[in-house]
Amino acid sequence: MSKKSYRQAINEALRQEMRRDASVIVLGEDVAGGQGASGEPGLVGGVFGVTGGLFKEFGPSRVLDTPISESAIIGAAAGAAVTGMRPVAEIMFVDFVGVCFDQIYNQAAKFRYMFGGHATTPLVIRSMIGAGFRAGAQHSQTLHPLFTMVPGLKVVMPSNAYDAKGLLIQAIRDDDPVIFLESKVLYDTEMEVPDEAYRVPFGEARIARDGNDITFVGFGAMVPRMMAVAETLAKDGIGAEVIDPRTTSPLDCDTILESVEKTGRLVIVDESPPRCSLAADVASMVADRGFGSLKAPIKSVTCPHTPVPFAPNLEDEYIPNPRRIEAAARAALRYG
Repeated sequence: MSKKSYRQAINEALRQEMRRDASVIVLGEDVAGGQGASGEPGLVGGVFGVTGGLFKEFGPSRVLDTPISESAIIGAAAGAAVTGMRPVAEIMFVDFVGVCFDQIYNQAAKFRYMFGGHATTPLVIRSMIGAGFRAGAQHSQTLHPLFTMVPGLKVVMPSNAYDAKGLLIQAIRDDDPVIFLESKVLYDTEMEVPDEAYRVPFGEARIARDGNDITFVGFGAMVPRMMAVAETLAKDGIGAEVIDPRTTSPLDCDTILESVEKTGRLVIVDESPPRCSLAADVASMVADRGFGSLKAPIKSVTCPHTPVPFAPNLEDEYIPNPRRIEAAARAALRYG
């Protein structure tokens, strides 16, 4: 086992699965990297370097640079999936999904249902999410609620390198379409990651930190921020339990409810606007199924209901930050 970045863990998962199974292909805009530019083709691997080196090992028949057409990418990938391949398609920024959403929610997500269970669609759609990169309103959104509400899609949001590798391998081997959402601000974070292939099952939350006084639930890049607040609260003798669901669909409701039953307080942190967010979804579920355990109102920390700002100071304030998370936690702790 060695220390790897979130970026390296994803690259390693792709490489190992492509070596294991010849039906695994990668396609998207600039996934080879360096095509038509000076230097050796295949070294760059996309705008964030995630697929670097794959072209050199597997060649142009399995690492396909596509035209700048998200509809073409997802249409080709969905067709390949139902005819025996296991494509991993990249949408460079999740914001571009509006161009190809029909192929995702109206086609790939419904193939198994429409064909009475006789068709499988082992399709993975990787995309990059989140603010904090000064990329503007059209390149910085976190659109997991959009995918989570679609029946037939599985939605994955890894918060660390270990989970990124194991969840991506699980996604590639899954026979249903999976939306795999990578937080841009996490690409350079590192941790110990096994060198061998392994799988992290869908629908099983990770308890990132045990605690008895308050429950934090958050997704992707929000998990390290919750952990930082939990450390701060611990200095005052407050035990915060941090839950990382890993997947939003399926969602591990049982682990969340069990934690709330123990702590009686819940703060949900979600990097999306508040209306129809995962924060709203989790809060509704807990209010419906765990109301008797609550000692305080449920608190949500989300982005405001505005586009992502480009000004750095406004963008930093837009994203749920430790100060806002701690304030929500202390407000909940004042009850009981």
